[in-house]
Amino acid sequence: MPPDTQTVLFIIAEIEADMRRLGFWQAKPLQLEQYQFSKAFALDTMTFSQWLQFVFIPRVRDCAASGMFPSTSQVSIQAIREFDGMPEASHLVTLLSEFDQQF
Repeated sequence: MPPDTQTVLFIIAEIEADMRRLGFWQAKPLQLEQYQFSKAFALDTMTFSQWLQFVFIPRVRDCAASGMFPSTSQVSIQAIREFDGMPEASHLVTLLSEFDQQF
């Protein structure tokens, strides 16, 4: 069964709000060459937080608009790695886990 679009969009809005609260949201746009990544989560050209903001969130919103979601998501696994030792990011990791559970 496909995920509920409204639920996915609600979780994405919560992820964005928490990233802003944490100071992870970047006002300055990325350089065009940063979008030329070849590694998972674009870790060869940007930080994980930048990937969430500039790749993940826009793609999820595009998927919601088209109704075409991926069959699985494992973004929370990378979030656990990236934010290990950062207790202030625990809610963000929880939100990303809730996102994954939709798929």
